[in-house]
Order: sequence, then C-alpha cells, then structure tokens
Amino acid sequence: MENIEAILKSHDVRPTAVRILIYKALTQFPDTFSMTDVETAGETLDKSTIFRTLTLFAEHHLLHEIEDGSGSKKYCLCHNDHECSVEELHCHFYCESCKKTYCLDDAHIPPVTLPSGFTPLQAEYIIKGTCPSCSEK
Repeated sequence: MENIEAILKSHDVRPTAVRILIYKALTQFPDTFSMTDVETAGETLDKSTIFRTLTLFAEHHLLHEIEDGSGSKKYCLCHNDHECSVEELHCHFYCESCKKTYCLDDAHIPPVTLPSGFTPLQAEYIIKGTCPSCSEK
C-alpha cells in the first residue's frame, strides 16, 4: 500500500482509499483492461467512481488510454516510469475474434515526421487480426 501511495503522490494524485483500491486492482491485469474489467475485478464501486478515477489516472500519466475501434476504451498501466513521450508509446493488437486488446510493449509506434507547427500529444497504432489462442480454434 505504501508503494501505491508513493506512486500516486509522485504524480500529484491524492492517495485516497478508493484510488489506492482501484490502482491495486489495476496492477492485477497483465495486459489491457476495460472499465468493465475493473468493475468485476473485486471491490464493489460504482461506475462513476471508477470512470472518474481512470480518467484522473490517465490525465496524470499513470495509465494509457487506447481506442481500439471496439467502442470500448481500453487502458493499460504505464510501465515507463509514468513519463512517456509520444516516441515511447507502443503498438497494440486487437483480436477481432475474442475482442481482446494486447499490448505489444516491444513494438514502438514508428516515428512520423509532421509538418511544421504540428505538435503531437498522443499516438495510437492498432493492428487488427486474430490472436494465437483464437487462431488455434
């Protein structure tokens, strides 16, 4: 718990009991997760509290938000000391069969040269197809 409190404080997030509880739940996901995954992960919290907390964590660079085209925003914990630049963001794979989104941590988003005056703040790179588990079926 002390480690979670330190992480939240280092990102200017007040470590309330609910935020600590939610962050602890997020560390249990080995890959990406949705708000629904967080809801079913254990503790009974209302959707609005979970949504506000996930939004706050994303704003403070504790989470990455992923729009994978499924209509449901996905999230993943930041693993780069929570100080990610656009160049450090990684690609994701969306399985069209099981609807799961996977982090491809070792596949970085290719650099793109932007015209003068454009400042990138976020980049997403989604590869769609079939994951190994679904391919075996």
